[in-house]
Amino acid sequence: MARTTPHDPPPDEGEPLYRRIATELLGELRDGTVPPGERLPGERRLAGHFGVSRETVRQALELLRRDGLVATDRRGSHATLPGLPVETPASLTFPVGARTAAPGGVAHAAVTWEAPPADHAEALELAPGRPTLVHRYRYATADGQGLRTAVTSFSAVALAEVEELARYRDRADGTAAAQLRRAYDWMRRAGLTLHHRDAITPLASTPSVRVTRRVHDQYARPLEITDLVVDAQQDALVYEFTLPGRAAQAVTDGRWSPVRRTAGSGSRG
Repeated sequence: MARTTPHDPPPDEGEPLYRRIATELLGELRDGTVPPGERLPGERRLAGHFGVSRETVRQALELLRRDGLVATDRRGSHATLPGLPVETPASLTFPVGARTAAPGGVAHAAVTWEAPPADHAEALELAPGRPTLVHRYRYATADGQGLRTAVTSFSAVALAEVEELARYRDRADGTAAAQLRRAYDWMRRAGLTLHHRDAITPLASTPSVRVTRRVHDQYARPLEITDLVVDAQQDALVYEFTLPGRAAQAVTDGRWSPVRRTAGSGSRG
């Protein structure tokens, strides 16, 4: 995102600058860049985003507050426009496919500081060979079945803006256990709005499927990418979601089907 001078440019004749910024911010709220209830970026970040001073941002926010379009509490300012609810941690878990261990089941997670897989580096806009924080997750039931593994790579943006993730760099030796279950909470607390897309593909010559999740923020900056591999004959993933303004539907093999989406249990996802 281009950043301009922190000083206010000359306002358009007849319209105060703060009103123009309020209008632009309202447009971003209405198009879903910041979902209702989600915390807005801080004043400094908004000032950089719009290329104005923090005082102008304060005046714009105050105008939106007076109109009931933005509310402020101890968490900061957040949108109050009607619309889709913000995803909760329960609906977006880290890593994708993480599950509570059943009796006898074993889950292990660790982090390393290394160059990610080439496709991860490309998705995260990292230079080839540049190291980053890589999280590996493995889960297996007591009988060794129901195996699922996940590899997550984080972007430079995520590490720069999410303090809790950045702290792992100095201890990312691959040996110490690292539970990042709250990674998405940490990102939200840093003022990032999370958007994700999951792609499910079968793996050739195996009974497994791969789920690839890409997460980006409200400015379309990549935050993380995860590849989860699940044994489709022994395990299953279930997706449930509702599309606004129509019956709950999902796309499966090119056809419309009910809300429940299963990857695994012999399906091709």
